[in-house]
Amino acid sequence: MTTTIDYDRLPELGGADLGHSAYRTVSQDQVDLFADATDDHQWIHVDPERAKDGPFGAPIAHGFLTLSLAVPLWTELLDVRGVTTKVNYGLDRVRFPAPVAVGSRVRMRAVVAEVGAVAGGYQVTVDQTIEIEGGAKPAVVARGLYRFYA
Repeated sequence: MTTTIDYDRLPELGGADLGHSAYRTVSQDQVDLFADATDDHQWIHVDPERAKDGPFGAPIAHGFLTLSLAVPLWTELLDVRGVTTKVNYGLDRVRFPAPVAVGSRVRMRAVVAEVGAVAGGYQVTVDQTIEIEGGAKPAVVARGLYRFYA
């Protein structure tokens, strides 16, 4: 469910649990396109037959592909009205505790750690966890930094 808030009320979000995004399936096509875009064609990602006998028993998504899903998953969770610009400012403390097998479904849970003023806007610091459906460990744990300008 999306939380919708007006720009001038952003500071009120500190500590808010924004819940979970919808699940998304990670496909082999996505993995292959990511491999082409980043020139990372390691067999554990792009060779499904060989990957069956590999350490994960199936091809897995690149960690950075899974991390990149944070942006579309995040936009499902927060809608800020009255802004002219939204900027992905960066990440802190990124970890990849578990691989995402191709065909798995992932979703993101987000908790707003803090909201602070920056020149011309607000920075929202978010603890983000990308979960694997049925998984014992998350795929990604990161602190996202997003800026909103009016």
